[in-house]
Amino acid sequence: MLHLTTALDPASQVPLYEQLYRSLVAEIRSGALPAGTRMPGKRSLAEELSVSVNTVDGAYQMLAAEGYLASRPRSGFYVQEYPALPGRPAEGGHTDAASVQPAVSAGPPVVYDLSTSGVDTGLFPFRTWARLQKELLYTSPGLLARGDPRGDPELRQALTRYLEEYRGVRCTPDQIVVGAGIEYLLSLLAPLLKGPAAVENPGYPRARQVLENSGHLCRFLPVDAGGLSVTALAASDAAVCYVTPSHQFPTGVTMPAPRRAELLGWAAQRPGQRYIIEDDYDSEFRFDTRPLPSLQGMAGADGPVIYLSTVARSLAPGIRIAYMVLPQHLIPAWEQRYTLYSGTVSRFEQQTLARFIGEGYFTRHLARSRVVYKARRTALAQALTQAFGPAVQLSGLHTGLHLLVHFKGQMPPDTVLAGAARQAGIRLAALSSYYMADSASCPPGTLVLGYGALEDGLCSSLAATLKKACTAASDSWSRV
Repeated sequence: MLHLTTALDPASQVPLYEQLYRSLVAEIRSGALPAGTRMPGKRSLAEELSVSVNTVDGAYQMLAAEGYLASRPRSGFYVQEYPALPGRPAEGGHTDAASVQPAVSAGPPVVYDLSTSGVDTGLFPFRTWARLQKELLYTSPGLLARGDPRGDPELRQALTRYLEEYRGVRCTPDQIVVGAGIEYLLSLLAPLLKGPAAVENPGYPRARQVLENSGHLCRFLPVDAGGLSVTALAASDAAVCYVTPSHQFPTGVTMPAPRRAELLGWAAQRPGQRYIIEDDYDSEFRFDTRPLPSLQGMAGADGPVIYLSTVARSLAPGIRIAYMVLPQHLIPAWEQRYTLYSGTVSRFEQQTLARFIGEGYFTRHLARSRVVYKARRTALAQALTQAFGPAVQLSGLHTGLHLLVHFKGQMPPDTVLAGAARQAGIRLAALSSYYMADSASCPPGTLVLGYGALEDGLCSSLAATLKKACTAASDSWSRV
């Protein structure tokens, strides 16, 4: 007698023949019906299951078509050999209880998202963006064709004007390459550069990963109040230096002009052999003073600086448009290696952004966003100060969309504090998690709070919740 793993349900929306088919598949895969077994006749099985012969025939035919059964003339259907899938038990079979790993808990629901990648999507200029893109969809069918792998000329021209006016970047449209994200562009750039690469410590872990994936050995250099240490850089064997001078990630410090001149001097000692990759991270959001001009602008159009930036922070992470400015002397190497590559950003998105910049919408959008983010930063800083009092020190307030909270006195490791915050529904990061070497030099008890995606009305409740979580964590830690 055939024993099915699941009973057939006439009330189910799944047809009976498909229910029977699924049940028999499970029996065959589990080994309950071994190879060579002769299946019951259609009529006898139909009577046993109280279904029609057509139901059984339909299931048998599906099994035969997929190779589970083989039909033999005047003999019936026979089960075929079914090898167990590698790396997993056969379906329906028993699993060794010791081999079952417990599911990883996702933790409590996130009430306060303070991740550094968050932005306020409510600020996105939906109407303007939609209108511009709709006009392009109706009037520019040619955008469906393949475009320039460096990016559409109109966007590169718009970026050239914008970067010159607002970031002091000196370049021509031919020097700009558009791509789907900073990491993508960095992965194309890295093979053009030779030698070990210096990265900031603490710093941006994805940049380190891309550089290492591209074959560069990474040297982890310390960051102080002026940004990456050029003294440590000069003492290293690095030939490439990846920096975030406008808003160092994650400490938030800005590299002052004298340090920038030192950095350019380091590269100038070996022209054509040393390069600086300038990630102009969060330069759009400087609240209290004017931003310093870019390193690229200080070096010139054919200097040793490769400039990287993106609209992920200023518009939305989902709009995967980043851009890179190459020195003029690297363009031939780029073209030789990547001319046959296809562009990675939709041409409609590129053209929409080109018009958005060229018609002045982008600068107005940034001005409005700065007002909102500055007010949110101020509200968050006041709420934290009121909740913790002199027990905390805030830094990194002048630029960008995150700040650092330093707890004074004897406190648990920042990873313990971050874990306690997560259990309280707060997603944030420990500063030590951005150290790629020498984590012992990390200032103790320091958390990184991104406020881009934080709702304005939640600052006070967030501060109270964070204080409660950190206090409980500190009390538990002190008793150990």
